Amino acid sequence: MRRALATLLAVLLTASAAFAQVYRWVDEDGVTHLSSEKPPPGVKAERIEIPASSKRPATQSTTSSAGKSGSAAPPVSPAQLAEREDLLGRLRTRECVIALEALERKTSGTEASSATEIKRLKQTADINCSQDPGRRRQQEEMAAKLRVANSPSCVEARNKLADMVAPGSKASRERVQAQQAFVDEHCTSPVR
Repeated sequence: MRRALATLLAVLLTASAAFAQVYRWVDEDGVTHLSSEKPPPGVKAERIEIPASSKRPATQSTTSSAGKSGSAAPPVSPAQLAEREDLLGRLRTRECVIALEALERKTSGTEASSATEIKRLKQTADINCSQDPGRRRQQEEMAAKLRVANSPSCVEARNKLADMVAPGSKASRERVQAQQAFVDEHCTSPVR
């Protein structure tokens, strides 16, 4: 009975450690994956851990390998599980939005691309974008904002603002504030 209880406890501790981290990797086709499960053996992945004492995730590179053993991690609290799910959702949204924005650029003819690149972007979007219609609409709206933020007019607006605040510039405070307000409203990326 004690042996079974000890085995069960070890399994639970190991399983709870997996819930405290997120893995991010790019497969051989260039498709970005995010998961709380380890990537396939031999795949180099970025491991994002959710520490108990901090809101900021720690990241490190890791190479998955079968049969790798480690010490048992402390149990993960429900708050940590919720934080992990939130982080995983935000990372998936980020990958989704970036893929949708790039897909729009590459399929609209404004940027050269290949069929392989289009396929990779579609797969990344399919894996990471939400299946919920309301959430998917939000992600598409974020991708549209990202397109605007990356547009030549926003690059020009940010460069103009930088020139206005450079030492020796004679721009009035009101002009600088107006330019900053424009950049903040129209040219700020919705994902980081």
